[in-house]
Amino acid sequence: MANAITLLIGWVLDLIFGDPVRLPHPIVWFGKVISTFEHSLNKGSYRKLKGALTAIGLILFVFVVVWMLRKLLGIFALLIFDGTHEQVYQIPVLLYLFDILAIFYCLAGTTLIREVRAVFLALDRSLEEGRQQVARIVGRDTSELSAQEVRIAALETLAENLSDGVIAPLFWFAILGTPGMLAYKMVNTLDSMIGYKTERYRDFGCWAAHIDDIANYIPARLTALLMILANGHLGLLRFVWKNGRNHASPNSGYPEAALAGILNCRFGGPHYYFGQLFDKPYIGINDRPLTTDDMKKAVRVNRTAEILMVLLVAASIVIRSI
Repeated sequence: MANAITLLIGWVLDLIFGDPVRLPHPIVWFGKVISTFEHSLNKGSYRKLKGALTAIGLILFVFVVVWMLRKLLGIFALLIFDGTHEQVYQIPVLLYLFDILAIFYCLAGTTLIREVRAVFLALDRSLEEGRQQVARIVGRDTSELSAQEVRIAALETLAENLSDGVIAPLFWFAILGTPGMLAYKMVNTLDSMIGYKTERYRDFGCWAAHIDDIANYIPARLTALLMILANGHLGLLRFVWKNGRNHASPNSGYPEAALAGILNCRFGGPHYYFGQLFDKPYIGINDRPLTTDDMKKAVRVNRTAEILMVLLVAASIVIRSI
């Protein structure tokens, strides 16, 4: 029951505040550590081996450190006596606070929605502002994107990062607790930094990319299902099954296909990453102009899917504790 309560508190904190910009963030620390290893080891021979050891080592390190830290914090408990002093309750307050903060830091639903809204608001002012705003949340080159391509990029990211930033962390929390949740964030950060098929990262980052594919296999498909349930149109399952494979990633296509089906639009197509052209398959066929109303609908679907996942995880925790 305590784990379910810490989950709900951590999620509500993210719901209210989003990412704490002025506070130290563990994902920023992850990024600095990855960058240090990459600059030191991504050269010379055996790049694939060095990349594999880096990825596996950092993921295991995070899991073990968090697991040990929780064990240590669990020692410090607040003792509460009942009225007769015959029953003593031990409440590991520091452990609960740590778990709440870990969940708060690991979830990115509110910040993601704010960023996507900001893209559409920026586009209302000018195309250049829209390009600059969307560059904050996508990896592709944005300098030559049209207004329609900016909107597509923002909505694709909204769908993909619902999986990476909300559903997958909650999934691994349900399986392995906060150690698993934070280890997953290391997996995801490794992939976002070095998991590219460019000349620089092809060898060093291939293990990071494959591990991320494995870690997100179930969460990505679960995300698509939750989005469809949130929209209330189960007939889209066939559309998602058909179009979810139309993506370079074995996972990202499924939540993107779910949102494309819900909005009756088309995602994908060719884009530049780090100066290289990547010709992504199209997801959907209706190449219609996207609007602010589409963004608002996508946000409602994302938020509803997020709530469904939180309730699902909380219920699973309660059931296991009975």
